[in-house]
Amino acid sequence: MQSTHDPDLLAALSRQRWLIPVLAQFYGVGGRRFAELLGTLKLPRDSLVRTLEQAQELGWLERNPGHGHPLRPEYVLTSAGQAVAAVAARLSVRLDAAQIGPAGLTRWSLPALQSIAAGSERFNELARSLAPASPRALSQTLRSLVANDLVEREVEGGFPPSSRYRLTAKGQSLTA
Repeated sequence: MQSTHDPDLLAALSRQRWLIPVLAQFYGVGGRRFAELLGTLKLPRDSLVRTLEQAQELGWLERNPGHGHPLRPEYVLTSAGQAVAAVAARLSVRLDAAQIGPAGLTRWSLPALQSIAAGSERFNELARSLAPASPRALSQTLRSLVANDLVEREVEGGFPPSSRYRLTAKGQSLTA
């Protein structure tokens, strides 16, 4: 089973806003129908289509290859997708407990939280640990995390002033 601490997995799960809730719906059942997902998650049709396509590109979901009963699931988890769905289900429960919806996170939110939990407190340390993220993306992510009360920012005096980022209790609940 993959760990929730794997930064590559967290970055992949954060690519699409709805990827975590969609994969969490597959956990424990293995397969779902498109209409069922649409009704359960209450998201726009084209957002669900893009999310399912992304999950297929990542090798986590596939179209059900069989024919048969009309209520047969249209999408099923691959073997790799089963481990990822377990991680997504755990993250989904934690996000719900923290009252953060899919719109509350940016692509780099979860990897940034993990990096801060691992000891990176300054912007440049975070930028190095999240190497493909641009400084602008990281800056927006940190602002979003502060606004959602997942991270607190402490500005230190001196010249030039510097900032330290620390997890709040709410942020720690997502990285545990």
